[in-house]
Amino acid sequence: MRLRKELDEMQEKEILLIARISDALAHPARIKIFRYIMQQNRERKQVCNKDLVAYFDYSQATISQHVKKLVDADLVQVVKKDRFSYYYVHLGTLNDYLTATKKFENME
Repeated sequence: MRLRKELDEMQEKEILLIARISDALAHPARIKIFRYIMQQNRERKQVCNKDLVAYFDYSQATISQHVKKLVDADLVQVVKKDRFSYYYVHLGTLNDYLTATKKFENME
């Protein structure tokens, strides 16, 4: 019986992960911002808020709100250098999310 309880707890963690990340990606603007940051990171380019404002047709305040949601979900990490904050995709969280969503259909 102990094994079943541990399995249930693991499934609960994965369900909560799926819900948290799905909520963060539930807005088209956040998906676009996340994808842009990932593409720039792949090319080894740093991304800061002014880059996002220049690339997207959103106000600085809107960009900041969307990035905060991605950061809170641990999809994006912030590294502060001097007076700038640079954004990096947290691939570990993305991988955990993708793994959990693949397992989701088999959860009982």
